[in-house]
Amino acid sequence: MSWSIDKQVTYIEPEQITTPIRYVLRMIYRDHEAVFGEQPNIKVFDANDSVEYEQQTDVQEDQIHHIRILLMEEIANDPLLPREPEMFVHRMGAQGVLDIIGIDELGIIYGLLHYSRYVLGVDPFWFWAELAPARREQVYIAELPYVSQPFAVRYRGWFVNDEVCLIGWTDVYPPGEDVWQPVFEALLRCGGNMVIPGTDLPREGIHHRLAVDMGLWVTHHHAEPLGAEMFARAFPELTPSYEQYPQQFEQLWRQAIERQQDEKIVWVLSFRGQGDKPFWEDDPQFDTPSSRGTVISNVLRKQYEMIADVVQQPVYCIALYGELAELYRDGHLQLPDGVIKIWADNGYGKMVSRRHGNHNVRVSALPQVDDHGPHGIYYHVTFHDLQASNHLTMFPSSSALMNRELDDVLQAGADRYWLINCGNILQHLPFLDLIAAKWQTGYIDATNQQEQWIHRLYPQIDDDLHRQIAALYQQYAQSTIVYGPHEDDRAGEELYHHVGRRLIGHWMKQQHIGDRGLYWLTGHLPFPAQLKMIQSLMEKALPRWQQLQTETAQVAAQLQPVDAERLYRQFGVQVQLHESGCRGLLLLCAAYRDYRSGEHARAFVQISQALWAYEQGQQALDLAAQGRWQNFYRADWLTNIRNTLEHVDTLRRYVRIMGDGPDLFAWYKQYLMPETEKHIYLENTHRNPLADDELAHRLKEYLDAQIQQIKYK
Repeated sequence: MSWSIDKQVTYIEPEQITTPIRYVLRMIYRDHEAVFGEQPNIKVFDANDSVEYEQQTDVQEDQIHHIRILLMEEIANDPLLPREPEMFVHRMGAQGVLDIIGIDELGIIYGLLHYSRYVLGVDPFWFWAELAPARREQVYIAELPYVSQPFAVRYRGWFVNDEVCLIGWTDVYPPGEDVWQPVFEALLRCGGNMVIPGTDLPREGIHHRLAVDMGLWVTHHHAEPLGAEMFARAFPELTPSYEQYPQQFEQLWRQAIERQQDEKIVWVLSFRGQGDKPFWEDDPQFDTPSSRGTVISNVLRKQYEMIADVVQQPVYCIALYGELAELYRDGHLQLPDGVIKIWADNGYGKMVSRRHGNHNVRVSALPQVDDHGPHGIYYHVTFHDLQASNHLTMFPSSSALMNRELDDVLQAGADRYWLINCGNILQHLPFLDLIAAKWQTGYIDATNQQEQWIHRLYPQIDDDLHRQIAALYQQYAQSTIVYGPHEDDRAGEELYHHVGRRLIGHWMKQQHIGDRGLYWLTGHLPFPAQLKMIQSLMEKALPRWQQLQTETAQVAAQLQPVDAERLYRQFGVQVQLHESGCRGLLLLCAAYRDYRSGEHARAFVQISQALWAYEQGQQALDLAAQGRWQNFYRADWLTNIRNTLEHVDTLRRYVRIMGDGPDLFAWYKQYLMPETEKHIYLENTHRNPLADDELAHRLKEYLDAQIQQIKYK
């Protein structure tokens, strides 16, 4: 039987309502108004009125007039109702009354959000993808009763990390509720229940409190055990050594426990040095794996016991990341029973150890068959490593690769905890959507999930355009630069900028030996050979990006303006960042070749063209930052396109000084001055050298003409 709801429906709230349920009800009422055009009718449940709901006789049989929100404990025991955490039921409790029943607080929240998505038609990413729900007079529910299924992953959520776009989006620091509420709402709508709300933000910010108030579990960064204040901040005059100052460390841990003891916390046990590095860099007396493992094991046990003394049934975890993974695998780290062991991918989607500088051993980062106990993962949809990661752009490999890796994670039993590095949300929606489906149901079809995403993003277009947009996304993963032998060795946009800035610095030092900071990419080569190799990578990739840019524009031309703008903000801007960055880095490498050959004027032109290419990347960000996204990219401090522009402009000035100095007039005289003037002009009449851009444009025109003349002789 199909039931219908219209704007007249009345929502019956629980008499006793918690803060998280109040937040989700605000979302539902906003959704109702967006769909029906009117604010909803709201009533607080009164047990004396229950007969009224059950005895209505003047309503149509298939019409829902009331939606009642109930906790499982408020109704009689029913053997058909679920009993696992966070589950919910939709069922007809009486004539004209739809009951949304939650096993617990999060069960009610997910039950209401299921109603929002599948009845009212509100997409989980409605805010981030700018998908307003369709206006309707009436909506229908075909599937009643509905019983939710247990989530495939128990603790699942986002680490809002490297969140510079969120920080720069507002003039307030740390960001306020207007920034964080859409983040936490999207996470809840995706079925998430856990968050690290930002990275090392001031404690007076709203981020932690709001996450708790919206019903989320909070967990901690592995460099901030228990969510405690950094030792170096609290005691700047002391050496951060647990051996010397155990009481001070424990004081900070105790304060963190007391501050969070009444909240839903997944406690992170850890011991690292200040600033997210091995602790022995601060305390070098521990110079063997055994001594290091002993210290960390003792600290973990102490933290474990301190929490157990205060918190009932605490949930513990430890991130086996970096040096902790090595110590654990080698048997030097002893963990208390029941602690969730968290394994991390390499930042590029593969469950192997990450690259550190030029060191890349790629050891498996999944639990062994005989490693008993609960396991979880820390997984990157976005990454920042000062090498080749994706920060402003999507995951550089295919959704199929990500899906396979997460299948392996589930098969290895790492299903207790999934923490996903979600960055700044906006740039990574398709992959966050894929992971949301996966942590809910377990095994999915990645291609089908991507097609569903595109249908949701563009609900009004025909099947042919859907297929064309799906092809763009597939081509994106095939266009990223392949820089190594492994399937996940694919680059995000940071490669064009971090590599570009490194090679500029090395160039200006006039060194021909290889830049060690580029060995991870090129191997042990002299600097000219390094640039030749990088240039070859760019030359192979650039035509793919240019083709994708053309095809994206062709698809956009077939869309209505609102959908064309969505395609640009969700996809086109990322293609432009890749195309412009790839072209800029290629031109820098080509310029070095001319510079070494003594063709300084040609190098100057090539560098100018590189500058103009990188500028197009900045212009693409500026164009995308319109409407609600105004200022979203102004704090681009990690990829940092503006920093790249300053580097390239500095190099251009340097090359001009080397070839056109000291009066910045030699090239004008050599290449641009009319022959009739070259030998008779007076030096003191020429004191206004051309600006760099104007000189570069004119030199390019002249040199291109010279090449054409040689070509056709």
